[in-house]
Amino acid sequence: MIWFLEGQSSQRDIIVGAREALPADAKIFASHRQVRPEITGLADISFIEPTDTKARIEWVLRTAEDNGIKVIVAGREGRLIELARPAFAAAGLTLITGGLSIETFNTVDDKSLFTAEAERAGLDCVPAITVSNAQQLTAAYATLASQGEVCIKPVVGIYGEGFWRFKQDADPFRCFAKTAVREVNFETYLQAYSAAEDRPAMLVMPYMEGSECSVDIVCEAGHAVAFVGRRKAGLYQSFEREGAAVQLALQAAEHFGCDGIVNVQTRDDADGKPHLLEINPRYSGGIGYTRAAGVNLPGIFAARRLGFKEPVSVWQGDVRVKAVTVAVPVTV
Repeated sequence: MIWFLEGQSSQRDIIVGAREALPADAKIFASHRQVRPEITGLADISFIEPTDTKARIEWVLRTAEDNGIKVIVAGREGRLIELARPAFAAAGLTLITGGLSIETFNTVDDKSLFTAEAERAGLDCVPAITVSNAQQLTAAYATLASQGEVCIKPVVGIYGEGFWRFKQDADPFRCFAKTAVREVNFETYLQAYSAAEDRPAMLVMPYMEGSECSVDIVCEAGHAVAFVGRRKAGLYQSFEREGAAVQLALQAAEHFGCDGIVNVQTRDDADGKPHLLEINPRYSGGIGYTRAAGVNLPGIFAARRLGFKEPVSVWQGDVRVKAVTVAVPVTV
């Protein structure tokens, strides 16, 4: 039996993929800290999680013992649950957090440390300058702007929150009128950043003009057993399983000791050479799309962890996908 703790909204896709791959008598458990029947209702048994972190850990351990659950997937709170790994091991539980130690999270969650370690390991990555005040920001921008376009993002963050591309010809009001474009005049950004002394650390980077590749990987102690790369082109996403971007992602997952279903993002420079952007030690929001490529990553993951035969993959590389919003009837 396997239990998927609260994750991203794609927790629903994880459950669907696992259900397709597992035999009917293999029970799937799911839980969330909110009432989300459109997600957890697809599992055989679902729970509402406590909101307090300590109480949540104790509750998970007790509930797993009461229900004979053997494999627990951390989902959204991988770092916090990883800290409690000794307690899970003592209870005889297989814990999947995205890494095998807190060191993985310490390195990949802080993008400044991640960039430094990737460079040390010889992995091509987007170079970055860490800044924490207006003076440092001005100096970093001056250094990089002489080489081309510049962008900025938080040292710690997800979903691309806080990412901005500096465009000198951007109207100062444009960043407020069209926030989705993510473009801002540097002087406008600097003025806002300078308005207070206490600002979070940011990464100032050269903006790479090529496309981004998001690689979803099923890892076991750093070893990739299945993977699919997704590349956005306009409204659609296409799939790939070979090429420099995918290989770079696999090397990164191995070096940083990833374990579970993780996501590695790369971006090509103007010459088409991929560079690491980040590693997310958790399943991505688009993990469900990979089933359209003929590879059921959640199913492969769940089957292998529970000791069942993994589903056969039939690669469909010529498929494109587009996300649509679907209404899901639920009973509360």
